[in-house]
Amino acid sequence: MFRNQYDNDASTWSPQGCIFQVDYASEAVKQGTAVVGLKSKTHVVLVAVKRSPSELASYQKKIIRIDDHMGIAVAGLTSDARVLSNYLRTEAMRSKMVYGRALPVGRAVSAIGDKAQTNTQEYGRRPYGVGLLVIGHDDTGPHLYEFSPSGIVSEYYGYSIGARSQSARTNLERNFERFEELSLQELVVQGLRALRDTMPQGKQLDSMNTSIGFVGMDTKMTILDGDGTQPYLDQLDEAEAMDTE
Repeated sequence: MFRNQYDNDASTWSPQGCIFQVDYASEAVKQGTAVVGLKSKTHVVLVAVKRSPSELASYQKKIIRIDDHMGIAVAGLTSDARVLSNYLRTEAMRSKMVYGRALPVGRAVSAIGDKAQTNTQEYGRRPYGVGLLVIGHDDTGPHLYEFSPSGIVSEYYGYSIGARSQSARTNLERNFERFEELSLQELVVQGLRALRDTMPQGKQLDSMNTSIGFVGMDTKMTILDGDGTQPYLDQLDEAEAMDTE
């Protein structure tokens, strides 16, 4: 009833207490392919499904390195993700130049949360149409944060955003109590299991459409694509075969 009157900008509230442009931006996140993040006591992992716009195009990048200790996975409008990733890289570089230390992960996500929230209260701006999973390892251990277009950031043991991500979150909720003691290899396979639940019928994870990223204690931010993901996909198939026996 009120939507056409109150959705022209991001600084106007509807009588129901909604900012419709933030709702629309959140819908853009749900249109992106799924990404899954989960952490143990030593490492934190991202796995993502890449999408190709057409058969003649390359797959879009889903996991982006920010610094040696931090990376992000994106779901939604890739161009907005590029703006936010460049901002995070600038903040990480400033922290090293000014303070001589790596940017704490919590401070990084608070910075992009503040940047996104400003867009919801100033006339003429729009919310970022992208959701992020931010992973990192600092003096306080491994971290996994979710960033939403509203500017809200939350820390999780495991989480998923993007298309059909509820299926992955259900998988994570059933198993999260085991995450803390898993090795890096087991953590990646567990993430792939959750990610596989988001795939449409008839589609499978393979080395072309899967991306893996991880960081942790004594492990710099690493991103695997293409053939680099195949050993983990093979381990997933082996684990599934053992479960069905």
